[in-house]
Amino acid sequence: MNATVAQASPRQVHWYAAFVTTLAAVGGLMFGLDVGVIAGAEQFIQHEFGITDGVLEHIVSSMMWGAAVGAALAAWFAGRFGRKRSLAFSAALFVVGALLSAAAWSPASLIIARFVLGLAVGIAAFTAPVYIAEVAPRQTRGAMISTYQLMITIGIFVAFLSDTGFSYIQGWRWMLGIIAVPGALFMVGVLVLPESPRWLMLKHRTADASLVLHKLRGDPDLVRDELAEIDQQMASPQQGWHLFLHNRHFRRAVGFGIAMQIVQQLTGINVVMYYAPRIFAGMGYDTTLQMTFTAVVGLINVLATLIAVVWVDRIGRKPILYGGFTAMAVGLAVFGWLMYAGMTGTTEHVVAIAMLLLFVVGFACSAGPLAWTLCSEVQPLKGRDFGMGVSTVTNWVFTGIVGASFLTLLNTLGSAHTFWLYAALNALFLLFTFALVPETKGVMLEHIERKLMRGVRLRDIGV
Repeated sequence: MNATVAQASPRQVHWYAAFVTTLAAVGGLMFGLDVGVIAGAEQFIQHEFGITDGVLEHIVSSMMWGAAVGAALAAWFAGRFGRKRSLAFSAALFVVGALLSAAAWSPASLIIARFVLGLAVGIAAFTAPVYIAEVAPRQTRGAMISTYQLMITIGIFVAFLSDTGFSYIQGWRWMLGIIAVPGALFMVGVLVLPESPRWLMLKHRTADASLVLHKLRGDPDLVRDELAEIDQQMASPQQGWHLFLHNRHFRRAVGFGIAMQIVQQLTGINVVMYYAPRIFAGMGYDTTLQMTFTAVVGLINVLATLIAVVWVDRIGRKPILYGGFTAMAVGLAVFGWLMYAGMTGTTEHVVAIAMLLLFVVGFACSAGPLAWTLCSEVQPLKGRDFGMGVSTVTNWVFTGIVGASFLTLLNTLGSAHTFWLYAALNALFLLFTFALVPETKGVMLEHIERKLMRGVRLRDIGV
């Protein structure tokens, strides 16, 4: 097998690595599908069950709370059983949750079904970025991790299109149930993935790790060097919770991961993604136009994420974040002002939609994919499962907070002040990027870890 792999051309090796990471990133598709379908189904669910905005917030946010639990379980599950099995298990849970959602007979049953979906999404959200970071070549690691966020955006867009079609028959059960099909396909696809070579090394399966790396790298010298780097990392007996308690530098990495996930969610992206039809309804559009504009938001989200995938390993993480936070702050500030002043003419409506799309572009190019990229890059190998687990749980907790509070904010503060609040937060995140975010473009994970553990300040560990 070694001989066969060694004879593979660099082009074949490159495409195999791209195939593996892209297939793993499809785990993000499940999250995107769920975000998209619930956004389109909300008004029909609310009408059928006769529920208040408060109950609707619980239905929307129940998936996030399930995802928080799933992410916490994934940290142990992926460490114990491997990245590949974790992804397969999450896909199976997703199928079950989707079918239960379609069959829901009450708001309470729908909340439970969406909690199961959340378990699946949380496990995948933890496992997929970690797996991709561990198998991707360092020269394209940022782009390949960003494909996870790209798959989320594709899932949202596909679900928005599906919602638009089913909205004509008010078929919210079809909206929620149809996503079981891609979940089942992903479960089958995961079976062809190799296991992470770094996880295999942690389990003392050096020969298996070498075989996987030969297929992913092709060059025997690169394989030998990477195996040596991983082996050197494993010399320390500390890991996980023990490492967190006894190593302040690891605590810095965990703290950074937490901060990045909080920043990502407080941009306000899920305000738009979960409640896009409600936002367009507030602008005076009927159901058909609400769903059409929501689908446009999903399409722009996909296209803008492609920009990040292409450029993240060319111009770096920090320049992209600066541009993204600026675009988001401006977009929400102007949109809030238009909501405050009133939109009586066509021009105001066009500008408002343009500003909302500017916000989506800013997020999709920056904080969306790069939060996951940076979190996975700064965690040391011996504590990567723990660090990414904490980061992912944080992401879902704050996703839940945003999802469970937006309608309340709208009803309390009003539309304009709610969007101004998120605009101000995005402006503050420019300072966060300058002060704390490292530039990790093209730097080996092992080099980042060595600088972190030597006490180099966070913003310089990628230099």
